[in-house]
Amino acid sequence: MNESVQGIDEKLKFAPALPGVYVLKDRQGRILYVGKAKSLRNRLRSHFRPGKNEDIRHRRLMSQVADFETIVVDSEVEALILEANFVKEHHPKYNVNLKDDKSYPFIRVTRELYPRVFITRKAVQDGSAYFGPYTDVKILRQLMSAVRSIFPLRTCGLSITPEAIERKKFKVCLNYHIGRCRGPCEGRISPSEYGRMVDQVVAFIKGKNQDLAAELEARMKDLSRKRQFEEAAVVRDELRALSRFLSRQKIVDTRRVNRDILSLALSGRQGCAMVFDVREGKMTNRRHFYLINDGNASEKEVLAAFIKQVYLKADVIPDEILLPWEPEEIIQLNRWLNSKKESAVRITIPCKGQKKKLVEMCLRNARLLLEELLEQKEKRKQRIHASVLALQNDLGLKKPPCRIEAFDVSNTAGSDSVASLVVFENGRPKKSDYRYFKIKTVQGIDDFKMMAEAVERRIARLQREDRPLPDLILVDGGKGQLSAAVSVLTRMGLSDQPVAGLAKRLEEIFIPWADDAQTLPRSSPGLKLLQQVRDEAHRFAVTFHRKLRGKRLVRSALDEIP
Repeated sequence: MNESVQGIDEKLKFAPALPGVYVLKDRQGRILYVGKAKSLRNRLRSHFRPGKNEDIRHRRLMSQVADFETIVVDSEVEALILEANFVKEHHPKYNVNLKDDKSYPFIRVTRELYPRVFITRKAVQDGSAYFGPYTDVKILRQLMSAVRSIFPLRTCGLSITPEAIERKKFKVCLNYHIGRCRGPCEGRISPSEYGRMVDQVVAFIKGKNQDLAAELEARMKDLSRKRQFEEAAVVRDELRALSRFLSRQKIVDTRRVNRDILSLALSGRQGCAMVFDVREGKMTNRRHFYLINDGNASEKEVLAAFIKQVYLKADVIPDEILLPWEPEEIIQLNRWLNSKKESAVRITIPCKGQKKKLVEMCLRNARLLLEELLEQKEKRKQRIHASVLALQNDLGLKKPPCRIEAFDVSNTAGSDSVASLVVFENGRPKKSDYRYFKIKTVQGIDDFKMMAEAVERRIARLQREDRPLPDLILVDGGKGQLSAAVSVLTRMGLSDQPVAGLAKRLEEIFIPWADDAQTLPRSSPGLKLLQQVRDEAHRFAVTFHRKLRGKRLVRSALDEIP
């Protein structure tokens, strides 16, 4: 019996029959799938001892699983929250993931004596309040423009403290003189009054606009009665700006309802989810998210995963959520949303009437965006150079090697050892990305270790700078150079990174997933591309090596002059 299977069988015996989250991992310890269960023992047994009706998706997942871990929690709702957190943090291959989720902007309200309100793409745990994410930047900028025109908040980055105000460290800027700021830097507005204005901004962002309008009107009248006419005029201007903004919003319900309308369009592994935010009967925002469904999950599973991800860190949860169909685990989802909102949230799947029309409108928008995405991908694919597509087919790669990074080493009897890196994008050299390396860790003649050092330094830098890896790594050489590169990649947890070696003498291609060298016809566009890349890497390495050697020889000659 396979050792990993035997180990899993032993672990299954001790799996707790309690609610919690389980993590399935491959041989390298990478997380493949995160799930939750009412009984971890029963759910894990169903994974490792499937019945006759096991689907292809599950079979593919389990063929890669080598280990699992469990985390016990107190309830199913806690398990659901923990599962959503794990998926968002680790992006497992077989869970449904939001694409580029971290790049969506938020509105940040800082926690300061005089808080600032601005757009950011980084949400950090610093006590600030965050609202979003907003996938439509245009709508977000319109919202922030409205905030600026209605509320005279400060836009500076000054660290305003009572001591700074007392020492008169700062002076009011132009915004104060044109009525765009109330001058907190000189203490011309109290922290409590400024804080009340920030509370109004938060209410505005949350869509509580009618309540805000009523509050501003009452405050304006109160100030007028107290004959504080200048302050009343400021509030009047805020009220007028708010009224102008509200008049531009689309009314979808005459009642002052707060609801989200969700829809989902899927095509293969690609998907687009759409959210319409309706606040107080008016559509205030439209958000869309692109999804990647690597695990071929069902529509119900994808919708459930999307709901968990979109509301996991949401500051605002509406009273009602309209859906196109019932998601998986609807009862647990509803309990989780209720606990997060601390009041009842209705999940509705409308069959007729106005609500049904709103869901269909949302779905139509999701389908249009997905069609646009797929069309753009198809156009990009058509623009890919024919030699790149030929090489993908020749090597059996999962995707076209649009970006190839190639390495070669050069030295003279072990001295002046260097390595080169050249980059080809879409079949053409990208010289701005060329790099060279002075070999630091290898003494004497050892091309294999030199190749390993160059590859490791390059990949480490890409990982350090959070940059994407190339579609294909090419090394100049045969089995030895390839093995050196593969061992480095495996040690760095990148055993699935496509890599190939091209030997000069017979133009043989070596790839890790084939036992024997591959040969292609001399006329093959894929082979010609590899040769061009390999030769360019060789040229670049030799040029740099000769330059270093020339400098060394000049220094030696000068040293001999008496």
